[in-house]
Amino acid sequence: MSDDVILTVVVGSRAYGLETDASDTDRRGVFVAPTSAFWRLDKPPTHRDGPLPEQFSWEVERFCGLALDANPTVLECLWSPLVEVATPAGRRLRELREAFLSQRAHRSFAGYAEAQFRRLDPGRPNWKQAMHMVRLLLSGLHLVRHGEPLVRVEAHRERLLAIRNGRVPWPEVDAWRAALAAELAATPSVLPERPDRERVEEFLVGVRQENLPACGRPAT
Repeated sequence: MSDDVILTVVVGSRAYGLETDASDTDRRGVFVAPTSAFWRLDKPPTHRDGPLPEQFSWEVERFCGLALDANPTVLECLWSPLVEVATPAGRRLRELREAFLSQRAHRSFAGYAEAQFRRLDPGRPNWKQAMHMVRLLLSGLHLVRHGEPLVRVEAHRERLLAIRNGRVPWPEVDAWRAALAAELAATPSVLPERPDRERVEEFLVGVRQENLPACGRPAT
């Protein structure tokens, strides 16, 4: 593990409860660039791949920005039940997760699922993509009803895996998608109108202060 990593979680099929013997282990993480790196003209990277296969990480500021915009993948990282690394800063980030939520999620989950639907060819569907389209709608519907995304979907495992394996006719998949999309659109949201940007910014400033060179830290 790199010294700058504050959070690593497992996502994908293993986090969703949809894994099979052939499933990869997908990891997503958050790292913190040294604060002094932002003083230069060339800024530090906002994301990076690896070092493990199927691993991708965001710099903490980029991660917070995406979460405030209700990016479904990023929000689900905060609720993944499979946490591999969590430093004190990473634990604070997980504890802050409800501050990122807002009614933007109602639109973003529906919008991401709709984008996936538009990319599908009914004549030759990508069944894995179709499965995740339905799973995303299930997650978004749970989020607007209960205030957190549905990550583990064991209750729907058999039906979702049947879609992934191409055992469900496309009209039936599309009918389930349409019903979930309509239900999501009609469901009143329990989420706040706006995220709590003040709490998120307070966390981010604290992380930046912790990563200042010793000579640059404010006196306490």
